Amino acid sequence: MQDFNSNVSRPMPAANTGSALLNWISDTFTFVLHVERRFDPWFRPAFDALLRDSIARWVTRLINTRRSNEGLKMAEEKLFPDEGEFLDSIISSFEKQMRDLWKPGGFERGGNTKTQGIVRGEFIVHDNLPAEFRHGIYAKGQTFPAWVRFSGPGPYITPDIDDVGFMSISIKLMGVPGPKLIEQERFTLDMFGVSTPTFVTPDTRANAQLQKESVKNAQIFYFLNFKRPHVLDLIMQSLWVKTQSSPFEAPYFSCVPYLLGEGQAMQYSVWPKTQKRTPIPRLPFRPPDDYLRRAMVASLAEGDVEFDIRIQLQTDSHLMPIENNAVLWPENLSPRISVATLRLPRQKFDSPAQMEFAKQLSYNPWHTIAEHRPLGNQSRARRRMYLVLSELRHSMNAVPHYEPNGDEVFE
Repeated sequence: MQDFNSNVSRPMPAANTGSALLNWISDTFTFVLHVERRFDPWFRPAFDALLRDSIARWVTRLINTRRSNEGLKMAEEKLFPDEGEFLDSIISSFEKQMRDLWKPGGFERGGNTKTQGIVRGEFIVHDNLPAEFRHGIYAKGQTFPAWVRFSGPGPYITPDIDDVGFMSISIKLMGVPGPKLIEQERFTLDMFGVSTPTFVTPDTRANAQLQKESVKNAQIFYFLNFKRPHVLDLIMQSLWVKTQSSPFEAPYFSCVPYLLGEGQAMQYSVWPKTQKRTPIPRLPFRPPDDYLRRAMVASLAEGDVEFDIRIQLQTDSHLMPIENNAVLWPENLSPRISVATLRLPRQKFDSPAQMEFAKQLSYNPWHTIAEHRPLGNQSRARRRMYLVLSELRHSMNAVPHYEPNGDEVFE
């Protein structure tokens, strides 16, 4: 077991591309981004209200003009060329970066790295959903206990004001009956969301490219690349990354599709029910390193926090693709429908023991049942990638994998 807290915030490493010029460009971009984060809250609300959605639709149309219609059926997958090679490259990059960043006993996750907090929750499925939604865990009104982890982007653990303005949520439902798609856990079902509605990479080939740049601490050169640029993806991500006020005050999106019963695909999202915006202390000067966790602590000390779980069904196999996760599924073709409530009861969660508990858990989208099988090449990659990296982290920390049941108690 580790004898130090590896989840302490620290500066992002400098770029290490092998070129002084490229290092300067990357580090200068990072510096400008950090300065922008100090002033973002004063102009971002107006920008979001007036321009964000229209720009997102325009960028989505441009992305789609570069895609051919393959005539796939609803929820139909198509194997990506050389998927195995790209997956091997992704895993290799993550393993190298994790070994470079962390010491044995203090290994952190390769992505979604900074634990803002892990909290108890209840996942309450609504009664009498429309028939097309009544599959798997949504088949009837029921409640599942949950462990919900809120986290920063990774692969670093930086002060909150110095991250890229991106957050994630991982929901582990417990007591879910039925056989699971991987046998690592028998009674859980895991759900994931990030605070951008499209994924940072469209597919595993692009993800392998991103991870190679990430090892150099120069992710900007994934987007701004002369051979394989991803400028449109950069614009789409930039529309949603921003100076966050609290993990409880942002929506989260699955970005990748899942089955909802046989032959039907969905994406899901998690929406805060509050309109509250917690003031960020000290801006434009430097806030506390972990101000997002402090906002969570204050909210759950005051009372319960609730999120609305919404499902968006695939209704057009080309404009709502399975294999390209950089395409925003249009709401005018399929609105997001409320199907459940995620309730976080009033609680204290920031004890050292509970924060360490987060390191025992493994989240994997394949901890699920057949009715909600993950779809697409990046989900297929996640199956082995998450298993391998989780096993590496647990091995390096000498902490065995643990399947929770909700009865855990912390001092």
